[in-house]
Amino acid sequence: MRNHSPRASVQSMTRAIYFNGTLTPSPGLSHTELLIEKSASILRAEGVDVEIIRTVDHDLAPGVQPDMTEHGAASDTWPELWRRVLAADIIVIATPIWLGQASSVTRRLLERLYAQSGQLNDRGQSVFMNKVAGCLVGGNEDGMKHVASEVLYSMQHIGCAVPPQADAGWVGEAGPGASYGDELDDGSRAGYDNDFTNRNVRIMSWNLIHFARLLADGIPNEGNDRRQD
Repeated sequence: MRNHSPRASVQSMTRAIYFNGTLTPSPGLSHTELLIEKSASILRAEGVDVEIIRTVDHDLAPGVQPDMTEHGAASDTWPELWRRVLAADIIVIATPIWLGQASSVTRRLLERLYAQSGQLNDRGQSVFMNKVAGCLVGGNEDGMKHVASEVLYSMQHIGCAVPPQADAGWVGEAGPGASYGDELDDGSRAGYDNDFTNRNVRIMSWNLIHFARLLADGIPNEGNDRRQD
């Protein structure tokens, strides 16, 4: 039986994948990735294997099928990304805010995750059951809680567990201005000393770890086995 004590090492059992929804392809600067690193560093310190994927770097065909090349698309890299998602215990969707909404690549990612929602694990549950989801949001306009609510609703709907306080983020002043991590006139970095952001990133990150440990042996399938009538 696995050790679920608060300081137990999770290196052998926990893997996290962060999807960065920036619209900037690599190797361009991504403020969203700076925010991701604040959370990812907490997980790494606890022995979690962390992978960060910049969604815009991948050719995700539009659609809600597992492989859109079977439905007319010329190419689709989602099947390869899906294998990496399937191996993860923790999934964090990170996105900037554009026009008050999650980025377009984040919306497409959610659609492709939804494409897998009909698959079952070996207990007859959703294939996402026993995976833990969180959300990070950045930008310089309002809408952080709105975006997080849409993302986390989507993730729990397909079967992920959402811990308490599973979202965090930073937004600057409305309109054009500094983005997260930009150097300010006084030499500081925008958002780095924001108590609200730092506290919520810490709480979110630790709750993701705690829930991954709690779910290491799986949610009982009484009542949620889709193979039952």
